[in-house]
Amino acid sequence: MTRFVDVQNMIRWAAERGPERIMSEMICYLEDDFRRWESFDKTARVASHTPFGVIELMPTSDHETYGFKYVNGHPANPARGFQTVTAFGVLADVHNGYPTFLTEMTLLTAMRTAATSGMVAKALARPDSSVMAMIGTGSQAEFQALAFRAALGIDRLQIWDTDYAAMEKFVRNIAPLGFHVTIASSAADAVRGADVITTCTADKVNATILTPDLIGPGVHINAIGGDCPGKTELHAGILTMGRVFVEYTPQTRIEGEIQQMPADFSVTEFWEVLNGRASGRSSADQITIFDSVGFAIEDFSALRYLRDSIDGSPYFENIDLVANPDDPKDLFGLVNVLSPLGS
Repeated sequence: MTRFVDVQNMIRWAAERGPERIMSEMICYLEDDFRRWESFDKTARVASHTPFGVIELMPTSDHETYGFKYVNGHPANPARGFQTVTAFGVLADVHNGYPTFLTEMTLLTAMRTAATSGMVAKALARPDSSVMAMIGTGSQAEFQALAFRAALGIDRLQIWDTDYAAMEKFVRNIAPLGFHVTIASSAADAVRGADVITTCTADKVNATILTPDLIGPGVHINAIGGDCPGKTELHAGILTMGRVFVEYTPQTRIEGEIQQMPADFSVTEFWEVLNGRASGRSSADQITIFDSVGFAIEDFSALRYLRDSIDGSPYFENIDLVANPDDPKDLFGLVNVLSPLGS
């Protein structure tokens, strides 16, 4: 039998445990897996691009457990009544190939993305950071705010979005949770005085959300909106102002902000920082840039965390997902046993 977490059980589990606690605990799983980065199979995600968006498979394995996520990205979906991103994920036992865990991952991906941002900021942002600018207040924004409070204690937010209703939604959701939120008049207004800048926009275009003149010394930039070819948020000049940290370089060169840069543009993979193989922030004035596109190992960590968290809880059911005849060589027997004689 395969354990299965459907949407309602995911909602019940997240509501009972609390998103901020979930992301704080998930950061520990992410750090554990990033520290053993070299033990994983790694490949850039398999993507199918259309004019409407992208559908992707994100696989990895640590040679004990295999995991993958199916995820889409369709920026025009909200105007048609659909979500921009939806997902589901699977874990399987590599010893027999059987799936052991299946779950919705639309909500889980939102928390995983924010937890990854929090993990990286904990290592790269200035420890005294207290103000975060947020450019883009769509579906990911509240999760980012909670993850940064969990990781760095940030509770002052300066937000900007071209959609005023999205900013109102964000304030409605997040202000009651103890945040101090200022609605800015522009992106430039939002980043003024910020210690951390998060860019999280959905348009599948080479946008320029931030320009070099807006970036002050010591800022940590959490650039998470660029996640496919032809989709960026930062002016290329910003990338030369500080050190750029990435998840998996071959994928980020295709999908991230650095797709704008020459193939030999220098970047640091974040797992190297956690393992002491590369330095992180070197001074209070240094600008650090996390060019995040999302990588399969992060989904693997989130799936492991959810699997362990729901163990012994009522938030899953067992489903009969794999045909399992008594005689492994007699699969036909399963359909023949109830077939009318001679048919």
